[in-house]
Amino acid sequence: MMDVKKSLENLAWTTDHHFQHIQNQHEFIRAVAIQFELGYTDFRVIEMALQLSDGENHELLKQFATAYENVYQYEYAFVADGLSGFNEKFGHQMPAYKEAKESLLSVIQLISKLQPWYKAV
Repeated sequence: MMDVKKSLENLAWTTDHHFQHIQNQHEFIRAVAIQFELGYTDFRVIEMALQLSDGENHELLKQFATAYENVYQYEYAFVADGLSGFNEKFGHQMPAYKEAKESLLSVIQLISKLQPWYKAV
């Protein structure tokens, strides 16, 4: 599998950072929208790397895409409609958002183990 270390690191950081930002009820800032767009690019880079691995990671690709989509809905609501829009739509679903975030971070960890730089500890 091709090396996508920076995309994995960036997507993991963005996913966690945005969750904390929203959980702490911080108002929308432009930087979050930029990070959201860059995170989407990182998602696509990782997705492409999994697709190019000759089908050997097809199940992991499906897990990754599903986990990303689950987080995407929350982040998009915040980016599109700010904190009040997020709270109106998903404010009562923070435990589900946290679970979606943790699931994506777990899949990112699995993908990291396929990277040429990964060393088991």
